[in-house]
Amino acid sequence: MRMDKQTFLKTSGLQVKVLELWIEQEWLVPEETPTGLHFQEIDVARVRLIRELQSRIGANDAGIDVILHLMDQLHGMRRAMEELRRDMAKKG
Repeated sequence: MRMDKQTFLKTSGLQVKVLELWIEQEWLVPEETPTGLHFQEIDVARVRLIRELQSRIGANDAGIDVILHLMDQLHGMRRAMEELRRDMAKKG
């Protein structure tokens, strides 16, 4: 589900300043359109993850940067592997 900024703020429970900071830090990367920023459900899940990293694990900003970067790399590799698997299945 695609959400505008106001809906995302309500759904995620973030404050505007925190959202702006997290976008600046590239912890969240919303889609930019002529009508404004748009978010997905995955962005809400990412907010929950960041909050958990902060509160339960006690990760600082630098730690969260590293964790999110590694997770993004892992997801990218999984997508690439799935594409490779599909391509191999087509050729097989």
